[in-house]
Amino acid sequence: MNAPLGLLTTQQFLEEYWQKKPCLIRQAIPGFEPLLDGDDLAGLACEEMAESRLVSGTFEAQDWTLANGPFGESDFAALGDENWTLLVQDVEKHYAPLQALIQQFSFIPQWRLDDLMISFAATGGSVGPHVDQYDVFLLQAEGNRQWQIASSFEPDLLQDCPLNVLKRFQPEQEWVLEPGDMLYLPPNVAHHGVALEPGMTWSIGSRAPSTADLLQGLGEWLAYSEQEGGRYTDPDLKSPERAGEINLEALQDLRKLMLSGINENQKLDNYLAAFMSRFRLAHDPMPPPAAVSPEKLLEELRNGAGLFRNPWTRLCWVESPTGAHLYAAGQSYECSTWLAETLCEWEKPRISAEMLDQASLETLTKMINSGHFLLTHKD
Repeated sequence: MNAPLGLLTTQQFLEEYWQKKPCLIRQAIPGFEPLLDGDDLAGLACEEMAESRLVSGTFEAQDWTLANGPFGESDFAALGDENWTLLVQDVEKHYAPLQALIQQFSFIPQWRLDDLMISFAATGGSVGPHVDQYDVFLLQAEGNRQWQIASSFEPDLLQDCPLNVLKRFQPEQEWVLEPGDMLYLPPNVAHHGVALEPGMTWSIGSRAPSTADLLQGLGEWLAYSEQEGGRYTDPDLKSPERAGEINLEALQDLRKLMLSGINENQKLDNYLAAFMSRFRLAHDPMPPPAAVSPEKLLEELRNGAGLFRNPWTRLCWVESPTGAHLYAAGQSYECSTWLAETLCEWEKPRISAEMLDQASLETLTKMINSGHFLLTHKD
């Protein structure tokens, strides 16, 4: 599967542009035809499970409004012909065929890719000049859109505004993107997109947790782990010289205790992988109505059944001394590296009954009963 990088090779893109500078790619996907249109997106925005927003206003008038879904038909009927944008997150999870588009970006590690956000904008539609803290690929799917960017900018935001819109914005570069064109932006590049006519922009974003995200998740993980860890002790306690003071020795002991809680578990890598498999995941996979046994799974596979990954399951794995730790939406499974890689490679893993040893069969059965994979039948 070719990467949507135009004339650039994967190596050229990663070495010259990734997290370094913006890159405009004309006809990244030549002849691109979107599988969804604006009406489809509006219908999805009316569903309870979808995360959607309606943004109205212009940067010139600074009259921004924001409404969160789910929406009703009356919400769309009240919109005019200009200056509004509908945005829906995680569209590839609601409409599985779009996962094939995400797979075209497999030159980026799977655990780093986030979701496909689709925006439909009326003429003049925009969300204002803003800055993202993550990498994003902006694929023009329909209509023409003007993009302006700036690497140097004043970070002040508009006050009393429901959006994180820059107070001032002076573009350094600008382009008009047509269907099939794509703009890559690394973090911390200010950008402002305005629809020149009704159309859609498809945004493939990345996952980039902050230090605070990782530490907050670590605290929760340690709090719910089976072992509480050690407790603070001070057998050589001395009477304090000044009321209320925590001396430097005590602070050092507290710091050692905190760090030992990570090192003693020797599971920090496991935590990080589990965290990334659920970071920014809007919904958890749901178990099936009825559990399947390993014997039943073998029978189904022999009868031609296939596997389909739950769109709300994110998979990643790390190598272990005995094989691999596979993570699915925060849950951990021990398995072979072969099974981990095979399950991660496609949304429909190519696995037959003959390929499974007992350990792999049991792991796969557990994952199906946790809702991470569904059994599908040709009929």
